[in-house]
Amino acid sequence: MYSTLRTLSRNVTYIHKQICNGILKSKKLLAKLKLSKYDVVLADPVLPCGDLLAQTLHIPFVYTLRFSPGFVFERLCGTVPAPASFVPAATSELQTQMCFLERVQNVLLYLVHDLLQLLVWKQWNNFYSNIVGRPTTLCEIMGKAEIWLIRTYWDFEYPRPLLPNFEFVGGLHCKPAKPLPEDMEKVVQSSREHGIVVFSLGSMVKNLTDERSNVIASALSQLPQTVIWRYSGKRPATLGKNTVLYDWIPQNDLLGHPKTKAFITHGGTNGIYEAIYHGVPMVGIPLFADQPDNIIHMKTKGMAVMLDINKMESKDLLDAVNTVINNPSYKENAMRISQIHHDQPVKPLDRAVFWIEFVMRHKGAKHLRPASHDLTWYQYHCLDVIGFLLFCFFIILYIIIKMFSFCCRKCRPARRKQKKH
Repeated sequence: MYSTLRTLSRNVTYIHKQICNGILKSKKLLAKLKLSKYDVVLADPVLPCGDLLAQTLHIPFVYTLRFSPGFVFERLCGTVPAPASFVPAATSELQTQMCFLERVQNVLLYLVHDLLQLLVWKQWNNFYSNIVGRPTTLCEIMGKAEIWLIRTYWDFEYPRPLLPNFEFVGGLHCKPAKPLPEDMEKVVQSSREHGIVVFSLGSMVKNLTDERSNVIASALSQLPQTVIWRYSGKRPATLGKNTVLYDWIPQNDLLGHPKTKAFITHGGTNGIYEAIYHGVPMVGIPLFADQPDNIIHMKTKGMAVMLDINKMESKDLLDAVNTVINNPSYKENAMRISQIHHDQPVKPLDRAVFWIEFVMRHKGAKHLRPASHDLTWYQYHCLDVIGFLLFCFFIILYIIIKMFSFCCRKCRPARRKQKKH
């Protein structure tokens, strides 16, 4: 997997370098941007160049992200603490309480993520140095971000340490449900007392293999609920009368409908937050990227069941949906987490807007920037202090040993004289 990731990273890096070159080496575009007198750049650190554009235009920049692989950008560039003993590496699928072997796995994952990222950064460091006109690194420029807006919240995250310039804004896109289109509302109401199940694998997955789609359709056909399935692939042969296919669905409005009993999802962050917002239990079928990790978080918090799309049979999916609908603990946990999400002094969107405008008003947020950015890696980990203290310890130990040896030598002649007398 990591070999594939490395190849993918190289290809993505090449593409983004081409984009970056197109922006930063276009005198006409840069002149137009400077004349526009922008106050701030909003960027995602997973896709480099926004920070470099901000440096070129001499304006502050704000990051918005879900997470970087292994929290590499947050840890190494944002200097946010992430103790491997209880903070699972992103994409690790580990929980916050880990046994010894899981902690070993977590430490190794952090090291692998760091190694892979450093290999990619080598290419970017030269690029950034050429643009800035002096020796620099990608991480140094990234570390100048005024605010990091993390698109999750404590309803989703495991507790972990953060810095003052890191703010959670998870669910900033969520909003109350609007009325459904008339034809869809008729389908929902036809479900009567059984209610509906909403099913979507996101916008990136258009279809499945015939075998997988038939396994899924067969399971859905056995549910008493009406299933609204966003799917644009070939119509499965086993599709039941209770399942309605749509090319597009108003997902947020469906999840907020009082007849919705469960949500079958691939585990994208936006969909998960809509389910949290409306208090809907989930069946997670993660496909790639952060999705397995997202579903593990929801499973840990008791509002989701997780399945493997490549291994599950119809019975597995049927049992999972029936479990989250008929076991009241899933709905109770979904409502509990939803209450936590809603119980905030400031709404996530308002908080994100406030901090972006704060940076615009004050030309940055330097007072929130920790001094750790000005330390080398060995200073940050106090290795120089540890080395100095060890040196002092051995010097003192050496002196004590020498004094002890001197005293022993002085005592021996006195003993010999006493024996002679």
